[in-house]
Amino acid sequence: MKHISRLTVSLESDGELHEVGELAHSGRKIYFKYYPRFMDLGIEISPLKLPLSDRILTPDTNIFDGLFGVFNDSLPDGWGRLLLDRKLLRQTGSYSQITPLDRLASLSPNSLGALSYQPTHLLDTTGTDALYLDDLASESQKVLSGTASDIIDLLFSLGGSSGGARPKIFVGYHPGTGKIMHDPGNLPEGYEHWIIKFPASNDPQDIAQIEHAYYKMAVAAGLQMSPSKIFYGNSGRAYFGTKRFDREGNRRIHLHSASGIMHDNFRLSNMDYGHLLDCAFRLEKQAPVHEKVFRLAAFNLFAHNRDDHSKNVSFLMTGLGTWSLAPAYDLTFSNSSHGFHSLTFAGEGKNPTEKHLLELAKIFSIKNAKVIISEVRETVSNWKSHARDSGVSPESLQRIHQVLAAIG
Repeated sequence: MKHISRLTVSLESDGELHEVGELAHSGRKIYFKYYPRFMDLGIEISPLKLPLSDRILTPDTNIFDGLFGVFNDSLPDGWGRLLLDRKLLRQTGSYSQITPLDRLASLSPNSLGALSYQPTHLLDTTGTDALYLDDLASESQKVLSGTASDIIDLLFSLGGSSGGARPKIFVGYHPGTGKIMHDPGNLPEGYEHWIIKFPASNDPQDIAQIEHAYYKMAVAAGLQMSPSKIFYGNSGRAYFGTKRFDREGNRRIHLHSASGIMHDNFRLSNMDYGHLLDCAFRLEKQAPVHEKVFRLAAFNLFAHNRDDHSKNVSFLMTGLGTWSLAPAYDLTFSNSSHGFHSLTFAGEGKNPTEKHLLELAKIFSIKNAKVIISEVRETVSNWKSHARDSGVSPESLQRIHQVLAAIG
């Protein structure tokens, strides 16, 4: 395999493709240089860590294997990263020889966000090893079409029960007919870009129903979320699906995670919700965004979503370079690896309470903080109703209720 040493980075904006600049891998460092033509547009793809400049730039951290956070956000994480590296392994023979630019060049057209990287590195898919779930979703080996119940169990049998982070597939879903198909990047008329999740080996059997109940509960609490639903296979198994918010029709929207935009190592994070509040204001430049982030913080606290790391919060950019907080996602009952919240609340991560939320509100002058807290707490107190509506098992309903009822 010939390694990629240079890549042209492009941004799709309002249906047009703009060449942003060039990535170069030399020695142990990765460099980036904006193209003058792109700088003339005045669009900042990563305002905090990669502002427009005519200099050759390198990141201030190595937590993304030498990439700026904005480019690392294009790469899959967890399960998807494992699959991508396994494919590249066929050509390199060693994980240690796979470079970040090799991974970026190997991304499929349906990858997250609106950045793309040329030259496109074609993967060798002729190997005889077992198929994996995202082989069907991220490579154009074949188009799968039919009703959800016809193919969803097949997809699951091809890797959905494997261990590690929860597997996901990108699909086209037709809300009128109920059909789903493999997402090659551009979908036929009537289809929407969706993500369907499969359970990990350590998930409860009703994880899809639990996440759907949390989706309904979050919307009732005033959070913006992308439309979501439960898909069922012929076996009766349930799978949680959500419409992608980094797509408008077949147009790609620039997406940047809080982790990427602030260069935060979400696995070993030192971030506080205060940092997130500050970042959101610096991007949107409007005070109401404080209330949106504060409402998310309150929900994660009272709904016991402790896997609230900086990769699970994102921002979207319009073609004019205007930023906004993305819809909330990955909201469910969860524990982090050490039992702490991944993001702290005014410095408290183990047992945050309403007091810590109010400390944040005071720092950022969120005048209606008590109203937001009351609305969120009241909604979460109706957990049992949301759980029943979504088909959560009696055992999970009661287990989660006991934890939620004890949160201060």
